[in-house]
Amino acid sequence: MSIVRRIARPLLAASFVAGGVDAVLHPMPKVDAVRPLVAQAAPRLGLPDDPELYVRANGAVMAAAGALFALGRLPRISSLLLVGTLLPSTYTDHPFWQEKDPAAKRAQRTLFLKNLGLLGAALIASVDTEGRPGLAWRGRRAVRQAEKASKRAARDARRTAKLAQLSGRETARNAVHAAQSALPH
Repeated sequence: MSIVRRIARPLLAASFVAGGVDAVLHPMPKVDAVRPLVAQAAPRLGLPDDPELYVRANGAVMAAAGALFALGRLPRISSLLLVGTLLPSTYTDHPFWQEKDPAAKRAQRTLFLKNLGLLGAALIASVDTEGRPGLAWRGRRAVRQAEKASKRAARDARRTAKLAQLSGRETARNAVHAAQSALPH
């Protein structure tokens, strides 16, 4: 892992870990903001209608994924989990569009945009292959290698069949010559 990744991952993860731990330990300030979203989505999905449970669960996933990301463990998966936890948090925690006071609106918009920046960083991290080929490249390469091997095997099979045919003809000719020479003249 490069020195930049060793420094950048914990820096990016710090706000996720802190926010996640805070949500687990102190969910009540966020529960009221989450309540309308849970009231709409939970019955449709057949899930429990408990906003505090969702705040704590989101916080736990955020803290755990942030810790994994900071340590460089499963960085692509953990960054996708961070994206998944940040989307509802950003929507419910910073609804600047509902603010009437211009100063509060400006503050909420700033926090909303900060979270969008974190979201962008987590998205970039989710596709970072650390200079190694990604899964898509590896898949395409495996397909190309399989196609080459298949063509090579087909070519070898055609050659073998042709050699067998020639060998069979030669054996038949030799058998005919042997039979003719065995006959009395």
